[in-house]
Amino acid sequence: QVQLVEFGGGLVQAGDSLTLSCTVSGGTFSSVAMAWFAMGWFRQAPGKEREFVASISRSSFVTDYADSVNGRFTVSRDNGKNTVSLQMKSLRPEDSARYYCACAVEHSPGSYEWKYWGQGTRVTVSS
Repeated sequence: QVQLVEFGGGLVQAGDSLTLSCTVSGGTFSSVAMAWFAMGWFRQAPGKEREFVASISRSSFVTDYADSVNGRFTVSRDNGKNTVSLQMKSLRPEDSARYYCACAVEHSPGSYEWKYWGQGTRVTVSS
């Protein structure tokens, strides 16, 4: 069973930067498990549906971003460390949400079936 744990959430002011990280484990095969998956970040604000934020392919060659964060957020991965990160810059109050890390089966770069989810980490951006 793949397990994901997010780190790095907190309270920041508008305009600040914050980096979220997510570690992936899977028991005996944890060193391989993350390389098998595309990775992504989603977020959910109170009273709203969960929405896509960013994704990165297994090879790291293909990344995708929601329009609302494009140019401000950067997703990256380190398969050797089983870690995926989301660097967030120029944060806005509307970025406040619980951020979730997810693993996906990659049918092709950019075409993903999301399979496993973390518990999330909260980000609050004050104005």
